[in-house]
Amino acid sequence: MAVVLGAELIFGWPALTEAARQLRTPHWGWVSGALAAEIVSMGSYARMQWALLRGAGQRVSVRRHVAMAYAAHSLSVTLPGGPLFSTSFNFRQLRRYGVSSAEASWCIALSGVLSTGALILVGSVGGILARNTGSWRTLLGYACGAIAVTTAVRLLAKHPLWLDRPVRALLGGVNRVRRRPPEHGADWLLGFVNQLRAIRVHPVHFTVAVLLACANWLFDALCLWMCCVAVGADQINVVPLLIAYCAGMAAASVPVVPGGLGVVDAALVLGLVAGGLTSASAVAAVVLYRMLSFGFIIGAGWLVWLLLRHRAKASGHHAKAGDHPAEAGDHHAEAGGHHAEAGGHHAKVSGNHTRVSGNRVEPDA
Repeated sequence: MAVVLGAELIFGWPALTEAARQLRTPHWGWVSGALAAEIVSMGSYARMQWALLRGAGQRVSVRRHVAMAYAAHSLSVTLPGGPLFSTSFNFRQLRRYGVSSAEASWCIALSGVLSTGALILVGSVGGILARNTGSWRTLLGYACGAIAVTTAVRLLAKHPLWLDRPVRALLGGVNRVRRRPPEHGADWLLGFVNQLRAIRVHPVHFTVAVLLACANWLFDALCLWMCCVAVGADQINVVPLLIAYCAGMAAASVPVVPGGLGVVDAALVLGLVAGGLTSASAVAAVVLYRMLSFGFIIGAGWLVWLLLRHRAKASGHHAKAGDHPAEAGDHHAEAGGHHAEAGGHHAKVSGNHTRVSGNRVEPDA
């Protein structure tokens, strides 16, 4: 392995030195445009989730969705098992903003489906534009699968009782393993399904969410193209770049290492070289693109996560501080009760004195 890596370094050294030279003198105007495109890409994903929840009747501000998108993305691509942490973070934040558990789960799941479907659609269209006839069959297959899934979801939404028997059978098997009663958790799960059934999204909001999911990937691909132009590699065609980009994003879906470091970069460089770039230009463009899409966005995401965590702790402290005045009020009320009781004792004593003085006056009369 060391021999192979050494040989690759020796033969690829001229390309690496040329890539380093191009990175030292980029066109900063195009770098700024690439950064702006990446920010718009992240905003498109956040607004996709906003559109889904808005269509379901929930009103969470766009600003909060943007903050969640940055923080969740950073958790997803930098931590081992990041998608699990990211999903949990999104769920907790939505619940903190007043979204029900069913709507939060539905929004997170549908966001992932729309995002994946949009990437497949962009890649399929790129293949069609490249006159790859196999892409027609791929696109048709994905369209049939999407129609089948949509039809099944609509039927289950209209007839939720169809899930009663399968759910109870599945829970029975799980409860046997956990040594619990067969019906344990069945009512809660069916209630959750009924909550999902009650969710209705307006077609306009759903269409907007689909368009925003596509815009998320397209603006990210635009960032890659601008990075190519920034290092002087403006001769690449849009279609090969789109195919190389989709190949890189597909490689990112396999969580071998956090952020797909090395895997995504290699896929992007190979795709760009196949699209007509030199090795040096491809390496320089990919390094610049990853500095923006990985370095800058991840850094901003972790800062947002720290800010959200600080605010959550501060709100928790305020909630606890709000409990202390109530407790103080209880103490004052108890003290007032003691004073009232003491006043009662004084009244009784005064009454006794009155009766005694009365007894003393009567004999004199």
